[in-house]
Amino acid sequence: CSALPVDRSSMRYRPLRPDDMPLRTRLKALSHERKRFGYRRLHMMLAREGWHVNHKKLRRIYREESLQVRKRGGRKRALGTRAPIQLPDRVNRRWSLDFVSDAFMDGRRFRILTVVDDYSRECLALVADTSLSGKRVTRVLDQLIEVRGKPATIVSDNGTELTSMAVLKWVQDRKVAWHYIAPGKPMQNGFVESFNGKLRDECLNETLFSSLHHARAILADWKHDYNTIRPHSAHGGKPPAEIASQSCTGVPPYMIASKPNSGHEFNQSLYL
Repeated sequence: CSALPVDRSSMRYRPLRPDDMPLRTRLKALSHERKRFGYRRLHMMLAREGWHVNHKKLRRIYREESLQVRKRGGRKRALGTRAPIQLPDRVNRRWSLDFVSDAFMDGRRFRILTVVDDYSRECLALVADTSLSGKRVTRVLDQLIEVRGKPATIVSDNGTELTSMAVLKWVQDRKVAWHYIAPGKPMQNGFVESFNGKLRDECLNETLFSSLHHARAILADWKHDYNTIRPHSAHGGKPPAEIASQSCTGVPPYMIASKPNSGHEFNQSLYL
């Protein structure tokens, strides 16, 4: 210290940062209540509640928790949650949604709505149709909730069907947290993206679909095989339905995964 020269007290000093967890918790709760408020307005509201914190420190915590306000587009859209989502620890903690497209033998295109439970890796729904609107998506989710119960969070991309007014109203009525991944970042929805890759490689690329009815029957059979027979590497070779049945959440064995008796008898209510 004498040679540099540096004060000896500064070399021995160890900063002690106070515990910010109560402030972080309250800031996140307030940002979820006031989704269009930035950190300055949230700072004012915290000051009303008796939180005396420097605005620069609050801004740092605000950025670390990824609570920045998303800019609105030209029309009203569902914004979803603003905080980073955590890995699920049980069934029905989080569902993931996405769309896959394919074609019939005559060249006509059709789409498939895929719904996956991120914990058990179960395929909850494979809905095939020539058109899938936001209202259709909410109907499928309502039917799944009747069977499995309500999820804590739903994850999806920012497609027009999933940011429509129908989805916005459904989220408000059902009070389900809907998390939108960042645009152009499909890896943030990796569970359903991985499932879609298996669906395309093992089913779609191996089958020539003659009609919509044929596609639905093939998808129903493949979904049953994926959920109840096919070993999943994430569960040490166990099928997803077995993991779901062992969960402590009280969710009954996956009813939709039951194998249809024929191509005409699989869960038709999802396609009406």
